[in-house]
Amino acid sequence: MNNDLDAMLKKAPSLTFEPFGAEPKPETPVVKEEAPAAPEIVLTPEEQKMVNDFAAQIDITNTQLVLQYGAGSQKKIADFSENALNNVRTKDMGEIGQMLAGVVAELREFDAEEEEKGILGFFKKSSNKLDNLKIKYDKAEGNINRICKVMEEHQITLLKDAAMLDKMYELNLNYFKELSMYILAGKQKLEQARTVELPKLLARAEQSGLPEDTQAANDYASMCERFEKKIYDLELTRTISMQMAPQIRLIQSNDTAMSEKIQSTLVNTIPLWKSQMV
Repeated sequence: MNNDLDAMLKKAPSLTFEPFGAEPKPETPVVKEEAPAAPEIVLTPEEQKMVNDFAAQIDITNTQLVLQYGAGSQKKIADFSENALNNVRTKDMGEIGQMLAGVVAELREFDAEEEEKGILGFFKKSSNKLDNLKIKYDKAEGNINRICKVMEEHQITLLKDAAMLDKMYELNLNYFKELSMYILAGKQKLEQARTVELPKLLARAEQSGLPEDTQAANDYASMCERFEKKIYDLELTRTISMQMAPQIRLIQSNDTAMSEKIQSTLVNTIPLWKSQMV
């Protein structure tokens, strides 16, 4: 999983018209310069140029292009939200909590027994008392050591998961930016289509009065609406990515807290108990 995350993190955000196959390189059409839309995210100059160039290549009259627009990025986020966190959620935090409680119970039970035996066995020989104490201590220590060994393994897993979640958080940010770039390019193209191309078609239809020109203008207006709905669909997917960020941090926080409890038990609680038995 970590290797896969490292490989995915090395991939910079990219834009494509054919997310599930080979992509031809379309020629960039000459379009009228328009003021760029206000960016919703902070882009580098290279990323902003990528958005501008990509927007110039969008053909909203191409039904296949509109259907697949941003689909690859949407699939990345869908797969990420469905599968990535499952690798972390499958571990049983309840089991770890029971182990921690088991250690505390074992220590308390030993102390309680020794307090009772110490009073009732006051008149016993010192050698017998020491032998009984050693037997009980060895038994308790054996149980505790077995539990601690399992807890150490869980702690290693928790620490690895915490590191993996950092990479997952960064990967989610990359997906969020890539999808945002699709949205920015789409909005930029939609603005150009409605303020430049559509008025031209409407003017031509009004001037000629021909039914085919009127139909062409109506068709183009419908295509603009269809593309706007596609952009809205991308924004819904982006919301999923936004919601993933705090979820990742919450799981990471829980892992860290549990790891700290294990660490405190291993380096403080148990050594302190053993030192009292010396």
